[in-house]
Amino acid sequence: MRVIGIDLSGPSNHKDTVLAVFEVQKSKLRFVKSMSNMSDEDILKEVSVQSQIDEVVIGIDAPLSYEDGGGDRQSDRALRKFIVKIGMKSGSIMPPTLNRMVYLTLRGIKLSREITAQASLHPISIVEVHPGAVIGSRLSSIEMNYVLAYKQDLEVRKVLLTWLEQKQLIGIPETVANQSHSIDACAAALGAWHWRDAAFTPKWLFPAEPPLHPYDYCC
Repeated sequence: MRVIGIDLSGPSNHKDTVLAVFEVQKSKLRFVKSMSNMSDEDILKEVSVQSQIDEVVIGIDAPLSYEDGGGDRQSDRALRKFIVKIGMKSGSIMPPTLNRMVYLTLRGIKLSREITAQASLHPISIVEVHPGAVIGSRLSSIEMNYVLAYKQDLEVRKVLLTWLEQKQLIGIPETVANQSHSIDACAAALGAWHWRDAAFTPKWLFPAEPPLHPYDYCC
């Protein structure tokens, strides 16, 4: 199994879009590569390459649907309640139709449908993930400050890199800690792995509600 974590940015912001590829090896997730400055075409090509090798599981950090009429989806409200309970800030969950989110939502919907429609030798599955919640839900209470600070603090990201290895994501190069988007891509892969692999369970899961909300949402 190949597991891909994608930290997606808006359609005009390729430079902050990071894709991380891992390979499942027994009970570990081995780092294969990380790619940044990714266009939609770049992402589709990489998914195609990986899908020729094995089953592909993709965790995407972006809204993959929106609520008809706008505002929160039911899943957004449920996840916000969950992260507040574990000590995170509610503001990290934003409605997909919020002005600052709408272009990201547009890209997430477009890209996920294009991936789903992409023919391949092996199955491809997609789950929407929230990397911050993936991290926060697996930290101890005394470590919770890490998830509140890692986007601004390089030293905290270095700590999280070691923490990811403790979570059996092995072989991640130290340079991944240089930007938060790369950490988020790795965390998205962790969430997707625990969602798909029968040996694990996600910390939180909101099931898909097709046709309007066709993908599970997890952390």
